[in-house]
Amino acid sequence: MNLRKRLKSHPELHGGALNDIMFILLFFFLIVSTLANPNVIKLSTPKAKSDTKAKQSVIVNIKATGEYVINGKTIALEDMKLLMQPYIAKDSLQATIAINADKATPLENVVAVMRVAREMGARTTLLVDNK
Repeated sequence: MNLRKRLKSHPELHGGALNDIMFILLFFFLIVSTLANPNVIKLSTPKAKSDTKAKQSVIVNIKATGEYVINGKTIALEDMKLLMQPYIAKDSLQATIAINADKATPLENVVAVMRVAREMGARTTLLVDNK
C-alpha cells in the first residue's frame, strides 16, 4: 500500500494574454466614449478670439430654422421659462444660461432667450468656436 502523498497538480490561470486583452478593451472604451455625445445638434457656431469659460446651468440650442432645443427637447419660446425654472432654481446665485446658436440664426431669436434669462435673474453666455 502506497501511503505517500501524491504530487497533485495545481490548476493555474495563465494571465499573460489577459493584460493585452484589457489594454485593447481600455482603448476601445476610451475611443467609443469620446464619440458618444448625447447632446449632438449640428450647428455652425460663430468664431471668437478669446476663450472664457463659465459654469452653465442650462444650454439652449437655437437652430437656424428658429427652433429652440433644451436637453434634446424642441420647445416653443413661450414654454422656455417653465422648462428652465428648475435648473435656474438649483443655482440661483450664479445661474448661467449658455446660448448655442447657429451662425445663420436671426439675432432676435438670441435676444429672446436673453430676455427670458434676464426675467429669471440668470446671466447669459454665447457659445462660440475658437478661430
